[in-house]
Amino acid sequence: MGTALRPDMERPVVAVFCMPEHGHFQQLRALIGDLARSGFAVHVFTHRRYAAEVERLGARLVDLFTPWPIEQADSESIPVPCRYVSFAAAYAEEVLASLRRLKPALVVAETFAVIGRLAARLLDLPLVNVMPGHNFHPALYLPALRTDPRVAISERCHRAVEILRERYGLPDASPFSYIAGLSPDLNICCEPAAFLTEAERKSFEPVAFYGCIPASAEESAHPETADALFGDGSSELKIYACLGTVAFRYYADVATRVLEALSDCVAGMKEARALVSLGGASVADGVVQGLRRPNVEIVGYADQWRALGEADLFLTHHGLNSTHEAVFRDVPMLSYPIFTDQPALAERCQQLGIALPLSDSLRGPVDAEQIRAGLEKISRERASLMAKLERVRTWELEVMAQRPAVLARVCDLASVSAAALRPVDTR
Repeated sequence: MGTALRPDMERPVVAVFCMPEHGHFQQLRALIGDLARSGFAVHVFTHRRYAAEVERLGARLVDLFTPWPIEQADSESIPVPCRYVSFAAAYAEEVLASLRRLKPALVVAETFAVIGRLAARLLDLPLVNVMPGHNFHPALYLPALRTDPRVAISERCHRAVEILRERYGLPDASPFSYIAGLSPDLNICCEPAAFLTEAERKSFEPVAFYGCIPASAEESAHPETADALFGDGSSELKIYACLGTVAFRYYADVATRVLEALSDCVAGMKEARALVSLGGASVADGVVQGLRRPNVEIVGYADQWRALGEADLFLTHHGLNSTHEAVFRDVPMLSYPIFTDQPALAERCQQLGIALPLSDSLRGPVDAEQIRAGLEKISRERASLMAKLERVRTWELEVMAQRPAVLARVCDLASVSAAALRPVDTR
């Protein structure tokens, strides 16, 4: 059971901020929908490509990037999320003016949305920070970023940091403020609590766990009558592979080599078929053609939920959404993490016995024989993997069942009187 506002009450406004990162929006979907069903007027400040989904969830989209383009604030900084720091400084006044017209009671922002954190501070509103990764604590990632060879900060980003510090009172502002967004009000983790140690959980206090699987996940699965993504070879080993979108921004050669090894391996397996999703990344046609084999299909973007419903195993980078969708779909994983939180989540899944490593080192070389060895090991250990997946899947169901209690905390932050609430089912 959840909480809802009395019908005779004016609907409090919640402003949700999400940068144009597909995985981050996916993680916010469950919370957006639950807030809307609980009686809040939810306005989602994000990219217009999510308009249909936002509307389906019962919220309203505020186009954040057509009137205020990121590239005009910063088109150079690497990693790309450093540009979100520049964005916050460049458009703070315009976004604040838009927010003042809405009169929100609360701001919800995924961590990369520095503009949301800034708006909450300047308008003196409570902030719910939604963490977009596994164990996403700044103390774990800021030191590595400061020595990361990818880093190239533009002059505009450096100026933005000065503006955030001096004009807007963010003394800890840096080009990496997109990592350092913990809230003193509430931090929401998009996975079950059991994926973190007790010490890790305490480091995020005040914290709540929400998971990332939408409540309608089972109902949204495609019907059995839909054409099978892997064809009609029911006896074939069905391999789904996706290394996400962001890997191709920084490690395209690494991602391509792994997928080439998979294609070469599967091409020599008569009773196997692979579906490879490029996660919506921009990949040259020549590379795509080079990956194709008679029994290996390459697609720019796959319906991952549906693909996992058919697959026997999943070669994954261990993005947060991908990992927990595989758990919910009972699909054993072959791990090839690439950067940021992925290695830690891969290691945790291996500790839980629901994934096996493909390489002994981060972004290590992989060939067709290693892929074959990984597939064979999953086949040998399948019974154990499936039993452990079933246990871990119960954690996903439990965290979903606990969402009403988290919503109650959000209601409290929005200063909604407990006497004005009545129970409703948000599942």
